[in-house]
Amino acid sequence: MKPRKNYGTSNRIGKNVEQLRLVRGISQKDFIARLQTDGLDINPTSYSKLEGQHRIATDAEVFTIAKALGVPMEALFSAEK
Repeated sequence: MKPRKNYGTSNRIGKNVEQLRLVRGISQKDFIARLQTDGLDINPTSYSKLEGQHRIATDAEVFTIAKALGVPMEALFSAEK
């Protein structure tokens, strides 16, 4: 996968979600499958837009993503380093 060049401003969690997922060595495809298994109905395009901050993240998505990554929801909102 090519590194993302452009991020939007539609949500505050996208970059952190992407970074946390990559640190854990999880591909987007595998992570989407995990989210779907946890009951979150999300498709690859929609998820990619979420990570790229080009669409709003719902509360259900924030909750399920944090759970799947094994972090508190607040970790998704932490400032970039």
